[in-house]
Amino acid sequence: MADPSSYRPKPGQIPDSPGVYKFRDEHRRVIYVGKAKNLRQRVANYFQDLAGLHPRTRTMVTTAASVEWTVVSTEVEALQLEYSWIKEFDPRFNVKYRDDKSYPYLAVTLNEEFPRVQVMRGAKKKGVRYFGPYGHAWAIRETVDLMLRVFPVRTCSAGVFKNAARTGRPCLLGYIGKCSAPCVGRVTPEEHRDLAEDFCDFMAGRTGTYIRRLEKDMMQAAEEMEYERAARLRDDAEALKRAMEKSAVVLADATDADLIAVAEDELEAALQIFHVRGGRVRGQRGWVTDKVEAVDTSGLVEHALQQLYGEERGDAVPKEVLVPALPEDTEAVSQWLAERRGSQVSLRIPQRGDKKDLMATVQRNAQQALGLHKTKRASDLTTRSRALEEIAEALGLDTAPLRIECYDISHLQGDDVVASMVVFEDGLARKSEYRRFQIKGFEGQDDVRSMHEVIGRRFKRYLQEKERTGEWEEQTGDTPADGPAATGPVPGPAPTGPVAAPATVPAEDAEPREDDGRPKRFAYPPQLVVVDGGQPQVAAARRALDELGIDDIAVCGLAKRLEEVWLPDDDDPVVLPRSSEGLYLLQRVRDEAHRFAITYQRAKRAKRIRTSPLDDVSGLGETRKQALIKHFGSVKKLRQATIDEICEVPGIGRRTAESVAAALASTAPAAPAVNTATGEIIEEDDGGSS
Repeated sequence: MADPSSYRPKPGQIPDSPGVYKFRDEHRRVIYVGKAKNLRQRVANYFQDLAGLHPRTRTMVTTAASVEWTVVSTEVEALQLEYSWIKEFDPRFNVKYRDDKSYPYLAVTLNEEFPRVQVMRGAKKKGVRYFGPYGHAWAIRETVDLMLRVFPVRTCSAGVFKNAARTGRPCLLGYIGKCSAPCVGRVTPEEHRDLAEDFCDFMAGRTGTYIRRLEKDMMQAAEEMEYERAARLRDDAEALKRAMEKSAVVLADATDADLIAVAEDELEAALQIFHVRGGRVRGQRGWVTDKVEAVDTSGLVEHALQQLYGEERGDAVPKEVLVPALPEDTEAVSQWLAERRGSQVSLRIPQRGDKKDLMATVQRNAQQALGLHKTKRASDLTTRSRALEEIAEALGLDTAPLRIECYDISHLQGDDVVASMVVFEDGLARKSEYRRFQIKGFEGQDDVRSMHEVIGRRFKRYLQEKERTGEWEEQTGDTPADGPAATGPVPGPAPTGPVAAPATVPAEDAEPREDDGRPKRFAYPPQLVVVDGGQPQVAAARRALDELGIDDIAVCGLAKRLEEVWLPDDDDPVVLPRSSEGLYLLQRVRDEAHRFAITYQRAKRAKRIRTSPLDDVSGLGETRKQALIKHFGSVKKLRQATIDEICEVPGIGRRTAESVAAALASTAPAAPAVNTATGEIIEEDDGGSS
């Protein structure tokens, strides 16, 4: 625990202008990011008497080891920079909302020649028009099925589309009139794009135009006694009306708005958003968060607005955003939203009428979401805590292992030997810190030797990080001959210009370094190392740590056959009960390491199998490789070509052509395939692989 006075900036050192500040811990990780209208006043608040600080703020300032800041011109710039840094550094003491589920969207891929309507999840892609999010994927498919009668847009995958174009036969939807079949040329690309844009207009809320047009055409067809066409138009209009009924009108005047409600207690908060477009609820979304910083409802709303609209542009930001409490810098937030939309955005609290009634509904959803989350979380926290306590008791550890690293070796009969490292913190996987290794010290199959190499490499990097950041000197009191000088506070001038100097600057920062606050690759030690294997693997891991002088990290192994836990220097394993939560957690960690290792090993093997003799030609990049294959049709025909013929390919000079010819001549062609039934030799073009 650090004393905040040890890194407190000197009086007058902090400017009194708008800006963003960062607190870093002893490992130089950014642990908190904040913004302020007046940096001097805001940052000074963190260095008052600890007894007067909120408990969470007190924990943050005692965890931190330095503070630095960046001066900006306006409050809007501060808001944008704060969002960017929170996204980049993922500070542990900042509020971060996380979806309570992965919501599906209805997406129209307008970035393709023939736009496709489909269900999409995950990150949004450029050039794709999104509608939603929806509570269930089946709700999207029901809506699309009704609308394809009127807007027969393509819904098939790229493979199905190409196959239909090759055979000249459309899929079933093309035969039953629910696809305009652009794959076989029934409509032009321009006509199909018009259909897709009409589909988007209808989904965006401009519904009356299409229904009125269909009803007008229906009446005209009836007058002309084209009764079959009139019946079809009648059914089309009914289909669109049924699609509209799935989202009832909640706000008059075709309002476009997002309604945000927050339910909170001392520890957690749940946030619900209703997306209203054209007066209808087009989607609903829920977030939950731990209140890891001292923040009120207005602060929660501001963080939500940053994360909700930080990556959005244009119509994705609505004209109106209704919230339960206004952010502290309402004017700056409104201006930031307006910049992202490209026009004015109204940010306000609903006071009366339909909007206030709908906000009450959103608030009830938020309360229910918080209650459900707390019910699940209580069970999860209790289970994880019990599992960590059982592991600590079984292995004789002083404290529960809050950070566990597990290692596994994977290979295929001694080839492509790789290893994986997975990290679990507080019983949960931390995938951003997973790492993978190639075994470099030897060739062949030796799991014990491989484990020794991997553990040695990983913790050698850990010691290098400690030495580089100065932690080594603090622990030993001696400075290594080839290590960095001891670090200490260096007073700096008052910040001027766009970037201010940090209040605490290590002496070695005079040279370029990687200390930018991002999570380091191997900087943080675990309390427990788990290896996939029995006594030999455990002994190898312990020996690797002993060789590096590390004696404060526990090691154990989990053998697959009987799920026994092995400890170094013990002849007998530790047997945990089959119903033990601790054993279950160790199994999850081990299985995750195995999954991660075998995935890497398979990818590495597949890449090796796909190699081409052209890969060995120095200076021949992927573009020119493809040009050669495209020109000759295959590596087989390229191998038969003369140097002069190779020179005819655009971008290939004579020296490169000679290198290509030499590389292909040194690799024997693959043996021809044989039809085992007839004995016939099958001639094949090798298409670039050998």
